[in-house]
This record gives sequence, structure tokens and C-alpha cells, in this order.
Amino acid sequence: MKKPVLLLLLGAMVSCVCVSVAADTQPDLKEDNVFPGKEGILQLEKGNFKRALRRHKQLLVHFYTPLTSEGQRVAAAFEAAAAELQGSEVTLAVVDVKKEKDLAKTLGVSGQPTIRLYLSGDINNPVACPVPQSSASILIWLQRRAGSAADLVVDLSQLEASEELTVVGFFKELNHEYVQVFYAAAIDLPDIRFAVVQSDEVISKYNVPQDVVLLLRKSQLIQTHEMKPETSKEELVVFISVYQMDPVTEYNGQTASQILGSPVLNHALLFVNKSSEDFREIFSAFHGAAEAFRMKILFVLVNVDEHRNGRLMEYFRVRHFDAPHIRLVNLTDHVTYGLPSETLDVEIIKQFCQSYLEGQAKPKMQSEPIPEGWDEKPVKELVGMNLEKVAFNPNKTVFVLFYVPYSEKSRAVFPLWEELAQALKDREDVVVARIDSSANDINMSMQGPYPSLCLFPALYAERVVVYTGKRKIKDLVKFVDKEMKKAQKDRVKEDEDRRKYIEAMKEEEEEKKQNKTKDEL
Repeated sequence: MKKPVLLLLLGAMVSCVCVSVAADTQPDLKEDNVFPGKEGILQLEKGNFKRALRRHKQLLVHFYTPLTSEGQRVAAAFEAAAAELQGSEVTLAVVDVKKEKDLAKTLGVSGQPTIRLYLSGDINNPVACPVPQSSASILIWLQRRAGSAADLVVDLSQLEASEELTVVGFFKELNHEYVQVFYAAAIDLPDIRFAVVQSDEVISKYNVPQDVVLLLRKSQLIQTHEMKPETSKEELVVFISVYQMDPVTEYNGQTASQILGSPVLNHALLFVNKSSEDFREIFSAFHGAAEAFRMKILFVLVNVDEHRNGRLMEYFRVRHFDAPHIRLVNLTDHVTYGLPSETLDVEIIKQFCQSYLEGQAKPKMQSEPIPEGWDEKPVKELVGMNLEKVAFNPNKTVFVLFYVPYSEKSRAVFPLWEELAQALKDREDVVVARIDSSANDINMSMQGPYPSLCLFPALYAERVVVYTGKRKIKDLVKFVDKEMKKAQKDRVKEDEDRRKYIEAMKEEEEEKKQNKTKDEL
């Protein structure tokens, strides 16, 4: 009797184990097979991420943020690559960063499109895949990771007809450490064509030594980089990335990711109207300066007449009428520097860039410190941090000169502004002031180029009236008087509206108290 009982117990245990295994594996099978519209791509979340790592030796994961243009572009490339990789050793998966915030935080993933390759279940040491421009970028990256420099060896004749940029390594020995650095750069730059040439024909055709990297387009030599023992992969990537782009790159939807992804973190931005009469002259000067600072500063053109550049202009607080204007910014600290000159020629731009690199340029701040005795002189000296407090005082009429010190037109108004302040000094309800717009961020709408004369009426409403008349004392005083009379009428209505509002609030508060008393009773 004991033997059958033992067999029954063993059978029950086996049955339990089978159920347990089935229960553990079934969710994975479900996750592998249910991907609406994304065949061949796993949809991962916090609950099944580690399980997917255990099951797949090579797991390529796209961490994406829905509804962003860059995220959608990368997602399309990822899906196309998944179709090509069906049946391969690489399994593709996606994680919605917006939904899986805890998982993204644990893995150290930001909101930007991120692709990582997890190998043999190692969650701590993934390999970062460069953000792809196309599905081919992903396929080439995987291919180069699995291959070697020998896969890039071609004849020089095969490169001569190519219109795309080709990075050519001229090496005699494929086992040299230079070749390893070159191939490592090729893995990091899958969107660029790489080749290795060993023929001495390179020496005679391009007059270069051995162990050199050449950038070719249509067989034309663009630039060379001699390999040295201290040459690193990072240095080579910067060299290729910089010379892959033109000396000046126009900012638009196609180039934005390339500009922001550049290893050169110092950017010079020229805000200019491409339809202006002096555009060619300004662009020529900017281009000339760009040639002198390759590898150090990335030169970018921003067309202020293109409405899609509005957000970029808003970020840098550059208005349409500020153009032409040059800003320098470092993408690590985002501190900006404005070129303090109305003249934009090659030498002035070069001097500005050099002073920036040497740490001598003056940064454009949100606000200068409030100067001591700023309100003691007839013309009050305003800065960013006290502009709104002074200008929007409901009991003062404030007339402000917005200027840039390097502008002759601005400086020409200074004596007139002093004269106006003297003429109005006995009026306690009028303030005459000025502010350096090049040194302080002006967070309000301006309607004309500098110098700009703006009057802030004595109202609770934050109204700004731009003066466009003749710049003579008589006309300025007449303008102030006219706007003050207009504001006095508006102020009567404002005060009445405020009185009604305060009374309504008091009644509401009294009603609440009465209701509370009734509830307590």
C-alpha cells in the first residue's frame, strides 16, 4: 500500500512543478506574441523586463517617449530594423518611458530616445546604440559590432564614384592599434560610410603618408587626420563628426538632431533674416570665421524669418528685429554670450569667438546686479531683476529706454533721455529710466529694434505703449501727458472694478461664515 501512495505523491509534486513552470513561462509567450502593429518587437514593462533579459542573449531595447517627433522618427527606424532582423540572434523590444517611469528611473534612462543592447542578461552594463538616422543605421551598428576592420577593406576605385562622405583609413597592417581605434569610431558612427584601403595608390593620389584617415566625397579629399599613438577614438569621432557637416549648418527639422548631437559643445548661432539685403555679406563673414574654429565651435545659422524657429528664438530671447545677431552657448552649462557689436565682419566675429574660448567674453545674464544708487539720479538705472517691479508700479507712469551699449543709435539717445528726466524731475508720479538689453533678459514683448522707448502707464493692467514719434523733448513730454490722461480714465474704471471685486469677496466670505455657524448649530 505504501508504494502506490508514494507514487501518487510524486505524481502530484511533478504536476505542481509543471503547472508552476507553465505559469512562469506563459506570460513571456504572451508578451512575445501580442504586439499590436509591431510584429517582432517585445513590449516590455517593469514586470517582465528582467524575464526578457534572461530569455534573450542579445536584447536591443528602444526606450521611447510617445508623441514626440524625434521619438516617432526613431521608432519608425526601429520597427523597420525589426523586420530585417526577424529570425536573427538579436531580439528587439520597446519600453514606453512615459508609462514605465519607475523602470526608466531604475535603469537611468531619460526622456530622450535611447537604444541599448543588453548582452547575456546583464542589466548593469548595456551597450549604448547611437541614435539612428534610419533602420540601416541600426543594422550597420550591429554588423560592425560583430565584425572587424577586415570587413571594411576595399579597393580605392570602389570609393571614387560615391557622393556620400566616406571615411577612409589608409593602413598597411590591419592588426595595428591604429586600426582598432579607427574601427571603434566606425562602430560609434553607423550613419557614415567607412572603408579601409591598403594600396600605395593613396600616397601618390592624395600625397599623404601611411596610417592616416581621409575624408572623401566624390573622390575629392576634404580633410585628413594623421593617426598618432595618443589618438583616441573620441578624438577621431569629433574630427569625423565636425567635417561631416558644412562649416555653417542651417538649423531646421532635418539638422536639429545632428546639431544637438554634435560632440562639439560650443555653438555659435547667427540669427539672421535670409531675405535681407545684407544676408550674403553677413553669411560670408560668419562662414569665414567658422573655418578658423573647426573642432572648437560649431557654427549654426538660424533664419528668423522661418516661423518654425520661433521656439528656438524664444529660448534665447532673440526677437525678429534683433537680427542680425550672434550668440555663443555651451550645451553643458547653457550660459549664453552675445556679440557686443552692430558690425559683423570676419575679424570681429573671430575676436568674439577667441575671447569666448579664452574665458574673457561677458556672459548674457538674466539680470545684472542692482547697481548701488540706481534710483538716485534723474535717469533710473534698471536691471532684469527690478524692471517689472518698477515698470508695472500701478501708481507711477514709467518711461523706459531699452538700449544696447554698442549701438550708435542707442548712445545717441542718452543725452535726450537725460534732458527728458530733467524736464520731468518735479513730477513725483513719473519715472524716467533705462536698461541695458544686451546684459539683461527682457521677458516682455518688444515691438521694434533698439533703442526702444516704452511707456508703462500707472495702471494695474500691465500695459506697454511703444513711442514711435519724433525724438524731441517737446514731443516726448506731449506723449507722456497724453498717455497719462488716457490712463487716468482707465484707472477710474479699474478702481471701480476692483471695489466691486473686493465687495463680492467680502460678501462671499461673510456667507461662508454664516453657513458655518448654521452647521455648528
